[in-house]
Amino acid sequence: MAINLQKGQRINLKKENGAELTQACVGINWGAIEKKGLFGTKKEAVDLDGSCILFDSTKTLTEVIYFGNLKSRNGSVKHSGDDLTGDVNGDDGLDNEVITVDFSQLEPNVEYVALVLNSYQGQDFGTIPFASIRIYEGTPTNVREVFAKYDIANDASFKGHVAMVMGVFYKRNGEWKFNAIGDPTSDRKLEQTIQTVQANYL
Repeated sequence: MAINLQKGQRINLKKENGAELTQACVGINWGAIEKKGLFGTKKEAVDLDGSCILFDSTKTLTEVIYFGNLKSRNGSVKHSGDDLTGDVNGDDGLDNEVITVDFSQLEPNVEYVALVLNSYQGQDFGTIPFASIRIYEGTPTNVREVFAKYDIANDASFKGHVAMVMGVFYKRNGEWKFNAIGDPTSDRKLEQTIQTVQANYL
């Protein structure tokens, strides 16, 4: 599965040995914004929020896992917790927020697992240092294979936006596949981004 997906690519989540991928993580890394003033440089906290939205086969919302609800009802999706500041002392190389999805434990009626990112305080993605996303096989402490990356900080298409759709896992004939979307949206809040996903990305 050594694949680095570009926007719009789709893959079947089978490993090279033919086994199904059963668990994936979404890691989000970013830094605090540096503001230069008369009395030196100040750090401005940045609160990015990764969220996971579950839908059934009729594209009906079943559950949202986000900073206010860190675990799905049956524990198949887990959120590491809300990071309110970003890395204050430069990039430490670690993800600030991680969402873990265990496909083998998802409720049987779940057919879409959408991943979105929102800037809680409305800070423009284009101003946030080293903001990036990686979607990988493994656990928060064991990254086995990264199969999609988005370099938000250095991609001009994210400038001026405060919300994006990272990608959607979807089930076809009992097998999970992944659509690497990576699209910024015009939404301001998570509720709007959920509606955007429902209308355009499932």
